[in-house]
Amino acid sequence: MSKVVQSSIRTATVERKTSETSISCTLTLDHAPGVKQDIDVKTGIGFLDHMLTALAKHGKMSLQLKCDGDLWIDDHHSAEDTALALGEAFKLALGERRGIRRYGTGFAPLDEALSRAVLDISSRPYFCGDLQLKREKIGDLSCEMIPHVFESFAQAAGVTLHVDVIRGVNDHHKAESAFKALALAIREAIERDGSDEVPSTKGVLAV
Repeated sequence: MSKVVQSSIRTATVERKTSETSISCTLTLDHAPGVKQDIDVKTGIGFLDHMLTALAKHGKMSLQLKCDGDLWIDDHHSAEDTALALGEAFKLALGERRGIRRYGTGFAPLDEALSRAVLDISSRPYFCGDLQLKREKIGDLSCEMIPHVFESFAQAAGVTLHVDVIRGVNDHHKAESAFKALALAIREAIERDGSDEVPSTKGVLAV
């Protein structure tokens, strides 16, 4: 179950509580001039905190997210549900998909690693990616959960998302460059274009 509160600007708060996790997520897509980003992420999984902080920072978003999850089992429920809550907040913050660019592309390097993310705010949830991760874990986050985080975000946000690591050696660098590439793609896709039009030949993009 989720409890959602939405404000008059592009911001939304999602509260998600299950028998496995309790999550509060507030996402703000825009800031008035002079207002600084406010980023505070505590999922209980250090590397996931690091990735979501980078996502918010480079996407020029504010994010307050706290997850209390059953980490004594493993990291799956906390990582998945965090991504679902973030995706839901993103969808609600956007509201009616009108007057935005819709498509976004981001390339982000981190030393030897280079990643590409392509985003379509399409209302057709889909994820495809190849992150080329080799390790079992980075910190306390299972590497198999990193693409699942992207997939869960895409499903809840209602977006089509492709994320690929083009090259890289170090798994930390590959994962971080992937999240930063997504941040750049998000920033481009949600940019207001000055119109009041729905960016679709169908005339509607269902929320």
